[in-house]
Amino acid sequence: MNLPFRSRVEHSTFRFMERLNALPRVVPFLVVLALILAGMLVPHVGFVATLLVAALVTFLVYYTWPRLSTPEKLLRLAVLFLVLALTAVQAFPRS
Repeated sequence: MNLPFRSRVEHSTFRFMERLNALPRVVPFLVVLALILAGMLVPHVGFVATLLVAALVTFLVYYTWPRLSTPEKLLRLAVLFLVLALTAVQAFPRS
């Protein structure tokens, strides 16, 4: 039986999401905060940490998309675009 792509993604990431859900709520926040700060403070290659945050946010947006209301979808997309913009600014500085 060939499952749709979304079902395969949800099935293959189930254990990761269960572990993430089992963590105290402050732990993922602190990890993301640490990665964003590392991205801002480490010169030249710090954007890689922010890119990791962008990848995580992209995955979470994709994973939760069907269960979200329209305002929640818009807010998640806004956060994603902000993180991507921050990554682009860090990766290609003016000088």
